[in-house]
Amino acid sequence: MAGHSKWANIKRRKAVVDAKRGKLFTRSSKEIIVAARIGGGDPDGNSRLRMAIENAKAISMPADNIRRAILRGTGELEGLTYEDATYEGYGPGGVAVIVDCTTDHRNRTTQQLRACFAKYGGVLGETNSVNWNFTRKGEIRIETVCTEEALLETALEVGADDVFMIDDGAVITCSVDMLGTCANGLVAAGLIVREQHIVFEPNTTIEIDDAAVEVKFLKMLDALDENDDVQDVFHNAELRDNE
Repeated sequence: MAGHSKWANIKRRKAVVDAKRGKLFTRSSKEIIVAARIGGGDPDGNSRLRMAIENAKAISMPADNIRRAILRGTGELEGLTYEDATYEGYGPGGVAVIVDCTTDHRNRTTQQLRACFAKYGGVLGETNSVNWNFTRKGEIRIETVCTEEALLETALEVGADDVFMIDDGAVITCSVDMLGTCANGLVAAGLIVREQHIVFEPNTTIEIDDAAVEVKFLKMLDALDENDDVQDVFHNAELRDNE
C-alpha cells in the first residue's frame, strides 16, 4: 500500500483543487489545446486529448468550452499558442520540486518561477537536476464504496500497480503506458473514474524537521498554484496529515 507521505500529499492537492475550482477550467482548456495541437482533434486517435477531455468532464466543464478548446488546438479557431514546459529545482529544506506548466510565453514563466523559488528560499535548477529522483506514473482517482482489499484485487486485474485510500475514494497508480487501459478496465468493472493524470512520484522522500521551513515550503506550493501557467507540482517532501 502507498505510504503516509503520498496520502498527505494527495489530500493536500485535492484540497487545493476543491478550494480553487474556478481556475480548473482554464487549466483544463490549456491541456486540451496543447493535446489537440500536438496529436490532432480526434480523441479516438489521441490518447492525451482523450484523457484531457475526460478530466474536463470530471470538473463539469461545459461541452461547448471543450469543443472550442479543441478547435483552438487544431487551429480552426484563433487563440494563443500554448506549449508544455517542465521546470525543476529545490525548495526550502532541500525539497526536490518538479513544476509542470502550459504557457504561451516561456521566458515569462521561467522568470516568474525563478522569482517564486527564490522568494521562499529555494532555487530553480537546470533540466534533470532533480528529475532523476522521480518516476513517471499513471494516477487514477476514483469514487469507491468497496473495501481496499476488493479494490486492490480489481486494480491488479486491470494492470494497475498499487492502491491507496483517500477521504472520498481511492487513488490507483500504474505505469504510464497502462494508464488508458487501467482507466477503461476500472470503468468496465463498474467504478467511477474522476481523474486520470501522469504524475512524477518521488523515489526517495525528505522530511522537513524545521516547522518554520515546512510552513515556508507550503507557502511556496500555494504561490506556485496561484500561477496561471502552472498545471501541477510534484515534490519529495513528507507532509504531515494535519497541515
